[in-house]
Amino acid sequence: MPESIQQEDLLLSAYDFELPEALIAQTPADRRDQSRLLVYDRQTRRHLHRHFYDLPELLQPGDLLVMNNTRVFPARIFGQKSHTGTRFEFLLTRQTASLTWQAMAKNSKRIKPGYVFVFSETVSAEIVNCEAGGLVELHFKGIEPEAFFGWLDQHGEIPYPPYITARTSSQDRYQTVFSRSEGSVAAPTAGLHFTPELLAQLHQRGINSVEVTLHIGMGTFAPVRSERIDTHPLHHEWYSLSENAAEKLNVQRQAGGRIIAVGTTSVRTLESVWRKHGMFQAEQGETNIFIYPGQKIAAIDGLITNFHLPRSSLLMLVSTWIGRKNLLKLYQNAIEAKYRFYSFGDACLLL
Repeated sequence: MPESIQQEDLLLSAYDFELPEALIAQTPADRRDQSRLLVYDRQTRRHLHRHFYDLPELLQPGDLLVMNNTRVFPARIFGQKSHTGTRFEFLLTRQTASLTWQAMAKNSKRIKPGYVFVFSETVSAEIVNCEAGGLVELHFKGIEPEAFFGWLDQHGEIPYPPYITARTSSQDRYQTVFSRSEGSVAAPTAGLHFTPELLAQLHQRGINSVEVTLHIGMGTFAPVRSERIDTHPLHHEWYSLSENAAEKLNVQRQAGGRIIAVGTTSVRTLESVWRKHGMFQAEQGETNIFIYPGQKIAAIDGLITNFHLPRSSLLMLVSTWIGRKNLLKLYQNAIEAKYRFYSFGDACLLL
């Protein structure tokens, strides 16, 4: 079980670890479910080395998987400043109103409210707000709201994380096979390991799944900068839990069955709802939930997740589940065994 909270657990520097650059996966496994799987038992603190295709035998009949069905959209766009012609790069992170988006802007110090950027022959955007940390708000013109994502498909780029420098993989490999709700700037990477065949095998074994949606934005990938992590504010991200999913989750919990979250974003969705209602209830809205040691994760019974960056809020969430010292020891075992890290890397099953 997770260790009791120590003051050290609230310090950003306590979430450092050294990772050889060669272990940062640049490309996915040849087949999604061929990635390795480090299995950890919270009760015994023992681990096993397996593969993701072993998942049906590692879970129990009756387990319920929770998957984030968000889909990555081409959120990186380039526009020219209308009065100078200078080219700027923007990363759309969250829609705040119709045709209005929060974005990360490169060279943001050279941008002011009222500036207009031209992105294509017919589409431009005005800067309506500038915030700290390079965030700006863009209001697009010259396009209808229902045509916006189609326009992005033509003019935008999929925003791979900066540590992935290779661009040799198909963009489909940065989408889960169950992605359907467009709105994320990064993939829910724990879900990348599933194949249709593996999902069918799980179903045949009596292991079913439900879907939630959390559109990944700044709240997931923005770095933690406060040395006291409990003072770090997370950005809001949009989530949705359907009535059908909430009903199945409540039945599962009442029957004493296990709920296994696929990815930290699924945990944050479920925990956001559970903490408000003490049960699963259909709703949608925005969450800035930040889960770190000292809190209790009550909505799940197991977690499938990739290996995360040092000092990240995701590393802190997983530390909450199994204990920070346990997690860092597990990561050291993974490094010694040459597991592949980050978005295209291997996975953990933490029960």
